[in-house]
Amino acid sequence: MLEVHQLSFSYGSTPVLHSLSFSVGAGELLCLVGPNGVGKSTLFKCILGLLRGYEGEILFNGRSLRTFKESELARSIAYIPQAHVPVYGFSALEVVLMGACSSKGLFAQPDARDEAAACRALEALGLETLAERNYAELSGGERQLVLIARALAQGARFLVMDEPTANLDYGNQVRIMEHIAGLTADGYSVLLSTHNPEHAFLWSTRTMVMQHGRIIADGPPEEALTEGSLEALYGIPVRLFSLGSEKTGRYQACMPVLGLREVLR
Repeated sequence: MLEVHQLSFSYGSTPVLHSLSFSVGAGELLCLVGPNGVGKSTLFKCILGLLRGYEGEILFNGRSLRTFKESELARSIAYIPQAHVPVYGFSALEVVLMGACSSKGLFAQPDARDEAAACRALEALGLETLAERNYAELSGGERQLVLIARALAQGARFLVMDEPTANLDYGNQVRIMEHIAGLTADGYSVLLSTHNPEHAFLWSTRTMVMQHGRIIADGPPEEALTEGSLEALYGIPVRLFSLGSEKTGRYQACMPVLGLREVLR
C-alpha cells in the first residue's frame, strides 16, 4: 500500500531524515518507536504531503504521492493527531463531519451522504451516544476516539497516528490501542508513533526503530526492540519481561531498571 524509497529531508542545511526505506501493507499495524527529535514527525509530514521538498520517493498503491491532488490524498491517507481541546464548542458529530468533508472545498457544506458517513464512523467505534455532546467536554479517551472516527469518515484506508495515546491514563491507552488493532483486522493500515514500547510488543504486527533520522531496526517487535536497543534509544537501563505464552514468546512488559533494583535482587 505505502512504499518509501530512500527518503531524505533537510530543513535548510540541517539534515533530518537519511535514506529511509520501508513499506506498510494492507492490514498492518506498524509502530514507529524512537525518542523525541529523531524525525518521526517530519516523516509523517512528508507522507501527508505537508512537506514536498524531500529526496527519494513515496508511493501509495504504486503511485507517487507527488502526483496526488489534495482531495485525492485526503481520500487515501488520514491523519489522527493527539487528542486536544478545541477553541470552539463543536459537537462530536460536527468534528467527525469535518473528516467526511475533507476532500471537498474549503467552504463546502456537508450533505446527506457526508452525514451518513459520519454516523457510520461514530457507530463503528461505539460513539453514537456522544454525537451531540460537546467535543471539548468529553474525556481524553473519548476525544481521541472521535478523532479516529473523523479519520474513518474521511474514507481513507491508510491511517497515520502521531502518539494517539499521549496524555491518556493507562485504561484509555489500552482501549484506544484495542480499537486501533481492531481497525487493522478490518483491513486498515496504520502507521503509528509511540514512546511506549509495550504498545509495540502487545499490538504491532511490525516495529520500526528510528534514531538520528535513520531506521536502525525493522521487524517483529521482539526482534526490533531489545534491552540493548531501548537503552541506546532512551539512555536508561531497561529490563524486558516475557509474560506471554511459550508459543508466542512475545515480551509484554518493559520497565526501567532504575525503579526495580530491589525487586530484581
